Amino acid sequence: MSTRSPNHHEDITKTSSVNMTTTTTTKTKAAAKAGTNAAPKQKTQMHRRSRTGCYTCRLRRKKCDEGSPMCTACKHLGLCCEYKRPMWWSNNDARRKQKDEIKMIIKRKKLSEKSSHTIQTSINTPPGLSHSLPTSATFSDPLDRNRSASIDSHFGFNFNSPQHGQDFAPFATPQIHVNGEYMFPPFSPYEIDMKTERQIFINDVPTLRESTVSTFSTYQTPPPPGTILPSFPLEGEWTEQVFSERRESLTEETFNANFFDFACDPAMASSQVAIELDDGDQKLLDHFVQHVLPTIFPILESNQHGSISSELVLPSLANNKGYLHCCLSIAAQHFKSTMGIQNEEIDNDIMRHRYATITWLCEALNRDENHQPILDATLGLIFFQCIVGRPEDTLPDIPWHQHFQAVVSLVQKLDLAGLVSDITKPLAHTPFNMTLTSWIDILGATMLGSSPLFAHTYRNKHLSINNHSLGLRELMGCEDRVMYLISEIACLESLKNQGMDDITLCQHVRGLGDEISNTEINEGTLVEPYNANGTLSPKQLSKNITAAFRLAARIYLCSLVPGFYPAQPSCMGLVEKLTAVFQLIPSGVNGYDRSLTWVYLIGGSVSVPGSSFRDFFENRVAQLGDVAHSGSFGRMTVLLREVWLQYEAILAAAEAAAGTSCSSSETPQQQQQVNAHYVRWREVMQIKGWDYLLI
Repeated sequence: MSTRSPNHHEDITKTSSVNMTTTTTTKTKAAAKAGTNAAPKQKTQMHRRSRTGCYTCRLRRKKCDEGSPMCTACKHLGLCCEYKRPMWWSNNDARRKQKDEIKMIIKRKKLSEKSSHTIQTSINTPPGLSHSLPTSATFSDPLDRNRSASIDSHFGFNFNSPQHGQDFAPFATPQIHVNGEYMFPPFSPYEIDMKTERQIFINDVPTLRESTVSTFSTYQTPPPPGTILPSFPLEGEWTEQVFSERRESLTEETFNANFFDFACDPAMASSQVAIELDDGDQKLLDHFVQHVLPTIFPILESNQHGSISSELVLPSLANNKGYLHCCLSIAAQHFKSTMGIQNEEIDNDIMRHRYATITWLCEALNRDENHQPILDATLGLIFFQCIVGRPEDTLPDIPWHQHFQAVVSLVQKLDLAGLVSDITKPLAHTPFNMTLTSWIDILGATMLGSSPLFAHTYRNKHLSINNHSLGLRELMGCEDRVMYLISEIACLESLKNQGMDDITLCQHVRGLGDEISNTEINEGTLVEPYNANGTLSPKQLSKNITAAFRLAARIYLCSLVPGFYPAQPSCMGLVEKLTAVFQLIPSGVNGYDRSLTWVYLIGGSVSVPGSSFRDFFENRVAQLGDVAHSGSFGRMTVLLREVWLQYEAILAAAEAAAGTSCSSSETPQQQQQVNAHYVRWREVMQIKGWDYLLI
């Protein structure tokens, strides 16, 4: 933040220039360092087994010469030599799995040596990627794929055109062809970390630094650390050759950097945004860019492998006065909650910018022109509140669903629903505002117990064969069809509230249950969302998040059945499955728990005392730290604990009425009383006067 000279007190405004520059550097690391093996230790006793050998040789029950950094056996076979106690050593199942993997590697090593007479080499073949990137295209034979450039990249890669020129000579890699299969040894000698950095400056002062790392593997000596990549466009084919069991890691779907209509040209190295602010608001802008901006769309950031929030938000700050005031109000709220400040000054900042936003929106709506900026600001008012603030905030505000009425009107005037539904004219870019509106509309309807306002659009998209995506998977992680089914369940709940008979209701419940099952076809087994090289796999993360939403949708659907209560075995089983899926989603401050607020609400509201979900949930809250008390996640936490408190009070009352102590079995009278007083989270919100949007 720039400072003013004492001689310039009369200045009341200044211009902040936000410079976004991208630099790309390379950082190399050796996966197998060159070194001489240490001399074998002198034997002090005959037939005495060494306890200091590497854990790989100990697992194989082979003699280890304890060479550094790798023993001779591991170096010869291309195995991972570990002298530090690995995690798999303490678990028998993990040991067996590790031993099987080692046997398979040795088997291929011997096969490769046996078939050496059939080896054919190609001198000018570019390096294969033994570890796929999260942006690698789907694997198929013959190898034919494209990977789109990240938003921060100066250039993209075309895997379908031949390489030429001598610029790639240092990266030439031998290609091994054995019995019709392309094969590489199990580990490449070198790994190259491609580090892409973006620095945002406000008034020439660095504020937000964004960095992403992608790991490549190569057989030739990489350039020295710190080498700047050339600025010429790289054209040609980098052939990816891997073992068959690693092909699954190559099935990452390419994420199109221009999927949404806000995407900027990735070839642009920098852009400048001029923002007029007075001195009192400069600190809020700095805080917003530094602390709020990186947390807005974490799932979309993971898919994009670069900064998209800055591409979406920062340009609007300069061109949209209502949006700017909205972001400054959000920054003040975030500053208040994270810093623990309780004074009149920060509250005045919150209310001043909140009032300025509402005033600007009212004036813009009265003019009834240039609807896109109005929609941006209105959606910001709704969605950004899900990121900041604490449940105990008492400052006056307009409920989110009243703002959403304006959103619906603006979407209709822009005809966004019609544009995404028209199968005769497919859009080149999905309107981002329509995707964000759909996210709020579907899950917001479950908050109100009503039908989504664009339910017909979602129904048509669900039934569409070639045009079903709205970009929900890219934006918030859940597959679009599962979100459409949640919309249908919300419609069914609305009909139930309007008096639908039980027989018809159960028929619809069965039908929607079958539709949910159809989304599970060919899903496969859920695993940790990481690639072989330890990088996050956006595709697997999306699968895991979709599985969590799918289970929450089943719980939501079952809760509509007459006579439902949480202690039913089917419901308890769904909650246990949901808990298992949560364990496959990264946790902590840099995890994705805050993106699953709605799922935690639905699953936690029907968890019974003593269930594993409750202990798991409290552990996740502890891992988030102070962040767990802010935004929608913090409000959801308060709501869940209130639901649990009331449910336990009902159980205690039932036990007191029956004159029995707590035991594993309940009398029919106890069960009838508990079932009749099943605590519903929406009713708790209404009693408490909480008007939350928990997404």
